[in-house]
Amino acid sequence: ELARWLMSKSNPLVGRVTANRAWREFFGVGIVNTAGDFGTQSEPPTHRSLIDFLAIDVEDHEWSMKRLHRQIALSATYGQQIGAPPAVDPENRLLSVFPARRLSAEQIRDSFLSAAGLLSERIGGPSVYPPQPASVMQMAYGKPRWSTSKGADRYRRSIYTFSKRTAPFAAYATFDGPTGETCLARRSRSTTPLQALTLLNDAMYLEIAEGLANQAIRDLGEAASDEQIARQIFRRLLIREPDDRELSAITSFADSLEQGQDRWMLVARALMNTDEAISVP
Repeated sequence: ELARWLMSKSNPLVGRVTANRAWREFFGVGIVNTAGDFGTQSEPPTHRSLIDFLAIDVEDHEWSMKRLHRQIALSATYGQQIGAPPAVDPENRLLSVFPARRLSAEQIRDSFLSAAGLLSERIGGPSVYPPQPASVMQMAYGKPRWSTSKGADRYRRSIYTFSKRTAPFAAYATFDGPTGETCLARRSRSTTPLQALTLLNDAMYLEIAEGLANQAIRDLGEAASDEQIARQIFRRLLIREPDDRELSAITSFADSLEQGQDRWMLVARALMNTDEAISVP
């Protein structure tokens, strides 16, 4: 009876919460800012008619998340450029510009794997074990072994990564991934030096950088010029063409390195550590 009432048209709360959480994933903040509280003491929605429309629409279409996400992604609001909010709305609650925000821990890894042509598209199956420092599991209860996955399982989407509560996956924890000890309605997003060090030195990200460099060379062929390879790595990672200044900086950095395939891995690693590479495009 409780389940039937929750999903009935007599209870608008489930549709509103569902729509609000989807909106928050796209824009970093919901139409109702207090994601875990829709009570009388919570902050009111900034766009009441919008949240009602989305809630009714998702309910009328059999709770299709695909439809809800498509509506948001094709909206004029989502299509705006990233910019500084106006002085009259410093928190950008009216979304007059697209908010600049960092990708989540899992999205960072998956986007890099996709750019490198490594991401496995297999759906379902048991958990997998991407590369991480062996010392991480030494802190876990019982000190279990972390048997790094081989083949395509090594590059499966982050949702399939094995998680142990007493020792969460290190790369995700660095980027504010939850530990699993408590349920979170919303994650925090921090910026720390450890995040940059992880992207530059973690074995998993070094492997992805090598894959990105190799894929760019395969795209173009062995006869490709340095400028073409630099441009291709940039495009695969940042989904746009580099301007003249950016391309000059990349090729100058490549020229300062010793000749060999590893130098393009170092170029890819440097680009993976830029703010744009780990931010919502």
